[in-house]
Amino acid sequence: MAKSAAIESVGDSKLGAPKAWIQRAKSFYNDVRTEMRKVTTPSRKEVQGTTTVVIITVFLFGLYFWFVDTLIGKSLDHMLKYLSGR
Repeated sequence: MAKSAAIESVGDSKLGAPKAWIQRAKSFYNDVRTEMRKVTTPSRKEVQGTTTVVIITVFLFGLYFWFVDTLIGKSLDHMLKYLSGR
């Protein structure tokens, strides 16, 4: 008797799986649609402002890493020359 109940519950879950998947997909797309209604596009002034900040930041980081790279490179050159006895 217990085996037949277990078989029936397995059979029910197989038939319910596609329905549950369809329901989850509908819920997901409804959530996406709701969130997309909240999205606003930035104004031209906001885009120009953030682009300017990004360009300046990239330039500053480039200068910083160039300086650090040069400093480490020259330090290693001096250290290797000292250790090699030249």
